[in-house]
Amino acid sequence: MRTVIEGAAVATVDAAGTEYTDGHVVVNGGLIESVGPGPAPDYLPADRRVDGRGCLATPGFVNTHHHLYQWATRGLAQQSDLFDWLVRLYPVWAGIDEDTTAAAATAGLVRLARTGCTTAADHHYVFPRDAGDLLGATVHAAGEVGIRLHAVRGSMDRGTSTGGLPPDSLVEDTAAALDGTGEAISRWHDPSPGSFVRVAVGPCSPFSVSADLMTGAAELARAAGVRMHTHLAETLEEEKQCLSEFGCTPVQYAERLGWTGPDVWLAHGVHLSDGAIRTLGESRTGVAHCPTSNARLGAGIARVADMLAAGVPVGLGADGAASNEDGGLGGELRQAMYLARLRDGAASFDARRALWLATMGGAACLGRQRELGSLEPGKLADIALWRMTGVEHAGIADPVAALVFGSLPPLALLLTGGNAVIEDDESCLVTEADVARDLNAASVKLARKAGMLR
Repeated sequence: MRTVIEGAAVATVDAAGTEYTDGHVVVNGGLIESVGPGPAPDYLPADRRVDGRGCLATPGFVNTHHHLYQWATRGLAQQSDLFDWLVRLYPVWAGIDEDTTAAAATAGLVRLARTGCTTAADHHYVFPRDAGDLLGATVHAAGEVGIRLHAVRGSMDRGTSTGGLPPDSLVEDTAAALDGTGEAISRWHDPSPGSFVRVAVGPCSPFSVSADLMTGAAELARAAGVRMHTHLAETLEEEKQCLSEFGCTPVQYAERLGWTGPDVWLAHGVHLSDGAIRTLGESRTGVAHCPTSNARLGAGIARVADMLAAGVPVGLGADGAASNEDGGLGGELRQAMYLARLRDGAASFDARRALWLATMGGAACLGRQRELGSLEPGKLADIALWRMTGVEHAGIADPVAALVFGSLPPLALLLTGGNAVIEDDESCLVTEADVARDLNAASVKLARKAGMLR
């Protein structure tokens, strides 16, 4: 099926930063066939022609860090920093099951799609006993909503009795965690070009995972040829703990355990020294920057401009909806730009760099920069078409500035692999009222389990 979008402003986010004030994008067989100025050639047959006048076409956004199950626990621990927030929420998350995860993942993925996201990395590390097929529920939800999923099979094996943060009842045995991770790779990982589901290995963090699990997971990932993901350097408390317990900083600890390299991307990277940034840049270790979550928890402002200057691949992450109740990715472009300017000055970060983080930067973190992240012939047809005709954007001549500086525009169309996921700002594949009803029911059930409701 060939789809032609024409009459739109086009931001390709290619290496040259090519943009057209009036251009076209042609999609054929799930791939981008051509991109250029003006209308598509008249002789080109099309199954569908989309009038893009008043719209901006960009690559679909790539979310590099999320916890979809948390959509069922939003609005809790509102004044907490990270460690207190975790301690308060672990007992609630102990009640999640397959149905709750399915409802939360579906709602979270719909929200991501509604904000321009076509690929999402979800880090699921909580596996209560007898909770059902939690990872399978998330994979199924992504198929229902229609966007690509990088399912990060997380794990924790270090409970409070061994100096960790989570309760012992919520951690796995080290061998069981590795077995579960290997099973997830065998069951779900699809390495083929254009795949909609890939699996990564994701021990949670230094304060909830043993060194044995970190090293074992790295060995498993590299033997299977999959990517690796973990939380690192999110708070000053984490750095103090690493220095006290391991005699090194979080990045030094990760490097010691084999957790740096071009197949690794880390969540947050807020508190990094010059040396740590240099290590990540030289090893091409990626970082998922989550500005709203970091602000919500008071963790700090990541040194994004410095990381980019050092060659660190940096993408954007919404993070779990319990520390970013908005749950979307589109708003993170403005948050990233504003926080970078707050840290380094108004000239340090512009709208196009923010768009790059959400597209090519994210694709590089997930190892898919040859398939995703820009509008170029041969790449996957993951495209966001933003309607810029509302009063919110009237008078802003630069459409990319309107997208990033202004309020997030409605989507005229969102395609993954050339297939419509969102059209006229509504989901094409699921009924949003049903998704909201199921999520409300799941949240109430979980709150009752945790003793927060009678």
